[in-house]
Amino acid sequence: MEPILSVKELGKIAKEASYKLKKLNTEEKNRMLASIKKSLLSESKNILRANELDIKRGRENNMPDGLIDRLLLNDARIEAMAKSIEDVIDFKDPVGKVLSMEKNYAGLLIGKKTVPMGVIAIIYESRPNVTLDASILSLKASSAIILRGGKESINSNIAIADAIRLGIKNSGYDENFVQIVKDTSRESSKELMQLKGYVDLLLPRGSASLINSVVENAKVPVIETGVGNCHIYVDDGADIEKAVKIIENAKTQRIGVCNAMESLVLNENLPDKFFDMLNEVVEKYNIKVHADEKSISKFKNAEAATEDDFGREYLDYEFSVKTVSNVDEAIQHITKYSTGHSEAILTKSYERAMKFLEEVDSACVYVNASTRFTDGGEFGKGAELGISTQKLHARGPVGLEELVSYKYIVFGHGEFRR
Repeated sequence: MEPILSVKELGKIAKEASYKLKKLNTEEKNRMLASIKKSLLSESKNILRANELDIKRGRENNMPDGLIDRLLLNDARIEAMAKSIEDVIDFKDPVGKVLSMEKNYAGLLIGKKTVPMGVIAIIYESRPNVTLDASILSLKASSAIILRGGKESINSNIAIADAIRLGIKNSGYDENFVQIVKDTSRESSKELMQLKGYVDLLLPRGSASLINSVVENAKVPVIETGVGNCHIYVDDGADIEKAVKIIENAKTQRIGVCNAMESLVLNENLPDKFFDMLNEVVEKYNIKVHADEKSISKFKNAEAATEDDFGREYLDYEFSVKTVSNVDEAIQHITKYSTGHSEAILTKSYERAMKFLEEVDSACVYVNASTRFTDGGEFGKGAELGISTQKLHARGPVGLEELVSYKYIVFGHGEFRR
């Protein structure tokens, strides 16, 4: 049995490997990714066996269905993971782009060029597919990666990381481009957050408590990926049939994801037909509704919403309901309780749609569409490392373009400053 290396030792190894990785050209990186795809598929039985152990333990610990769904791997999801590798191969290399080139007053040509981050670290929970997504994006962006998943998915994460490392090795490159922290204690997580000198960028992906812990304790640069209390506002005069279908999709397609609808905001003038149709969805999925005073009588088996209910990310068959008299009140409610992830307005009014787009300050704002589209793949970015709800450097789906830095390159002809 291999010894479990300390986080600092993994950081040193990743840093050394990063110097080799940044020398690879696009063709070499794509060849490595193709080898990882082959290895992932050849090792799928081992990965699924490891996942069964995690699922079994999750059920024994009474893990909610939404989190079990996040954790679950099957043949179809392995195939989807393999397809995401193909997508990343097809994307343009984000490294080495000259973003600008201008001549200054002294005759110097001053350019701006994209460069690798160096070592990227990610701390995440539940979702083993993140192990692959984070690795292939970092590799394409010419950065080494340190993976630190949660204890609930540790067997799956190790099996996937082993397959990735095998694919790298089989392609003739250094498997140390990808490192995984096997110690799932809080101490290892905190040590990774504070690994100055080795980690160039850290992303947390998971619960509010995880994200808050990283933001409060990190001593390395962080992209804050946020919790998703996503809102849908149904305006009066909205297409009722389309609205109910969008709500059903946003709430029920996958309940344990950050872009699922958690809060429904309803105009007070919506007709009874809308509630009849929405109640069919509520009954179909046995959804628990936390309704305000004005709407509670219109839902079957609803309970009175508390202040806390409006701000919750349920990750389950539950949502809150707030009744408003106009789009301004809807925006006011969303502004108060939003986590800055994704919000949508369902309306036929161009003016109200434009007002909503302009005044709602979230990473992704929709008109007449489901919040479930907030995803790197759906946005044409391939895989993603998370949804950034901050405003510095990256916002929204964090894909390849957000995983590089830049430097200035300056060409002279013997000039000196006077």
